[in-house]
Amino acid sequence: MSHPLPEQKRENSLRQVLSVTELNRATRSLLEGSFPLLWVEGEISNLARPASGHLYLSLKDSKAQVRGAMFRNRAIHLGFRPENGMRVLVRARVSLYEPRGDYQLLIEHMEEAGDGALQRAFKALKRRLELEGLFATEHKRQLPALPRCIGVITSPSGAAIRDILSVLRRRFPAIPVILYPVAVQGEGAAGEIASMIELAGKRGECEVLIVGRGGGSLEDLWAFNEEVVARAIHASPLPIVSAVGHETDFTIADFVADQRAPTPSAAAELLSPDGEEMLQRVARLEIRLRRSVQRELARARERLQWLRRRLKHPGRRLQEIAQRLDELEQRLKVACSHLQRHKRAGLESIMARLQRRTPAHQIKAVLTKCATVRHSLCCAMRHRLQGCRQQLSIQSGRLEAVSPLAVLGRGYAIVRKLPEGTIVRSGAMVKRGDQVEARLGRGHIRCRVEESTE
Repeated sequence: MSHPLPEQKRENSLRQVLSVTELNRATRSLLEGSFPLLWVEGEISNLARPASGHLYLSLKDSKAQVRGAMFRNRAIHLGFRPENGMRVLVRARVSLYEPRGDYQLLIEHMEEAGDGALQRAFKALKRRLELEGLFATEHKRQLPALPRCIGVITSPSGAAIRDILSVLRRRFPAIPVILYPVAVQGEGAAGEIASMIELAGKRGECEVLIVGRGGGSLEDLWAFNEEVVARAIHASPLPIVSAVGHETDFTIADFVADQRAPTPSAAAELLSPDGEEMLQRVARLEIRLRRSVQRELARARERLQWLRRRLKHPGRRLQEIAQRLDELEQRLKVACSHLQRHKRAGLESIMARLQRRTPAHQIKAVLTKCATVRHSLCCAMRHRLQGCRQQLSIQSGRLEAVSPLAVLGRGYAIVRKLPEGTIVRSGAMVKRGDQVEARLGRGHIRCRVEESTE
C-alpha cells in the first residue's frame, strides 16, 4: 500500500472541491442572474402534459433546441392549445434543472408566433384608439332603412362583391350598387382603402358604405387593422358597415364602423329590406286601408240618412202646425164644454138650495144674478172664441206669407238655367241664347235669354 507524498497532501488541501449539487446550483444562479426576462421563438417538440397541469416541451429551430417548462399557474391562462410542430413565441427566464443538470427555459407567457406579433400590435392600436374615443357609441350613426344607393369598397375580383350582389339581387334588386375597387391585402392596401373611403364621402353618390372582404388569416386581414383605415372610417360623412372576413374575425375597422356585419353577405342583408316581406306588408296595409274606407263610408251613409230624416219640407212643417192648431182647438172646445157642465152643476145646486129656502125675493134676486152671470159667461166665451179664431187666422196668414208657393202665387217665378238646373240669382249668371225654365204659381215656362243685365 502506497502513501501520498507530503507535497501531494499540501496540494489537495488547497483545492476547492464542489459536489455536483453545488455545481448545478451555482450554475443555475449564474444563468438566472445573467439573463433578463427574454422572448424566444421556436417550434414545439416533445410536448408533455402530465396530470399536474404543467407543460414540458422543447423549443427548436433548424440548428438547435432547448428544453422548457410552463407551470400550471401560467398554463391555465393560455388562449390556445399548444401542439407539437406549432411555432410559438414565449416570454421566459433562463434557468437550470438541478437534478439532471439540464439547461432550460421557465416559460411565463406563450403565444402563437407570427400572428402573435400581429395580435400584440392589434391590441395596442385597439387600446389607443379606444382611449381616443373612436369606438364611442355616440359617434355611431343610424343606417338608412331603405338606402337609395349602396357603395361597396372591396376587391372587384373577390368573393365579397359577388356575395353582396347575390344577396341584394335576391332580396331587393332595385337598390343600385357602386363598387369602389381597392386592394384588400398586401402592401399599400390600407392606404387604398382609406383613400377610397374619403373619395366616396366627397362624391356623395350613395347613402351608406360597405367596407370589407372575404375570410383569411390575420395577416390577410391586416389592412383593416391599420390606423389609417380606422381614422378614415371615423372621419367619413357616410355611415359605414364593416364586413371583414368570417363571423369569428374581428378587426379594428369593426370597432370604428357604425355597424359590424359578420360577413359581406350579412352586410347586404342588413342594408336591404326583404322585398317579399315588404310586398306582404303592402298587401296587409291595403286590406287595412280598404276596411278603414269602408267603415268611413258606412258612417257617412248613416249620418246622411240621419240628416235626411231631420230635414223636413216646408209644406210638411205647415201641415204639422195646422194639425197642432186643430188639436188646440179641440182641447179648447173640450175645456169649454167641461166648464159649462161644471157651471151648470153649480147652478143647479144653488137652485136646489133656493128652493129649499123659498123666499120669493131671494129667489128673484138669485134668478136675476144667475141670468147676469149666464149672459156674462156667454159673452166671455164668444169673446174668447173670437180671439182664438183671429189668432188662428193671423198665424195661418203668416205661414202662407212665408210659403214659397204663396210667393209664386203673387206673380213671382223661380228661374233655373238649363240644362244643369242652376237657380239664376243675377243677370251675370246667364248670357244671350241660354235656355232657362221659369216655375210659376201654376205650371212652368221655358224661355231663351235675349238680353241680360247685372
